[in-house]
Amino acid sequence: MIKAIITDIEGTTSSLAFVKDVLFPYARAHLAGFVRQHAEEATVKALLADTCAAADVAFGVETAIAQLLQWLDEDKKITPLKALQGLVWEAGYRQGDFQGHIYADAAGQLQNWKQQGIDLYVYSSGSVQAQKLLFAHTDYGDLTPLFSGYFDTLIGGKRETESYQNIIARIPFLPRQVLFLSDIKEELDAAKAAGLATVWLVREGGLDAQAEHRQVASFAEISIAQIGGTP
Repeated sequence: MIKAIITDIEGTTSSLAFVKDVLFPYARAHLAGFVRQHAEEATVKALLADTCAAADVAFGVETAIAQLLQWLDEDKKITPLKALQGLVWEAGYRQGDFQGHIYADAAGQLQNWKQQGIDLYVYSSGSVQAQKLLFAHTDYGDLTPLFSGYFDTLIGGKRETESYQNIIARIPFLPRQVLFLSDIKEELDAAKAAGLATVWLVREGGLDAQAEHRQVASFAEISIAQIGGTP
């Protein structure tokens, strides 16, 4: 029986367009100024040090900024970059520069599952901080109380089976009791290899009945009973 659900964000609960057209450009435009303004704060200073260490270059604020911007342009999934993006987005959310986009079907079904007693988790390449910010500032209000935990790249890469094994080790469920939702086949492959049930969100285009993972166009089409029953 499915007792817990882990969901991806981009292309799954939230549109890729929101991330691509709103969040990433905002971070690109504001990251350098944010870093310069907060460079002496302990959290930011540590992230800048991590940036320089990851790039194997001597520590320097401007050096770190240049590296971070390069990683942004290359869409790298590197932990200090994701953490700093989260700080920049936090400022944007608090200033009301944008709201977090959540599909209506995702918001509704997540609330239904929570009411049914299913534990909900998030696993995204974005930092845990960025995840919480997105779900805290939506058109449906603050959705963070729905979730029992959040995971990011600190747990491992999303296309690595070990990452899902690491998550299972941190939650009170067996792999077969957990459903993973994503729009990326390689992530679903890794989760399946770790023993999790999987559902593939296909927000655009037709569904493939022969796909290796069950495909749906929205959260409303996900039947827990068909996957493994209710808890």
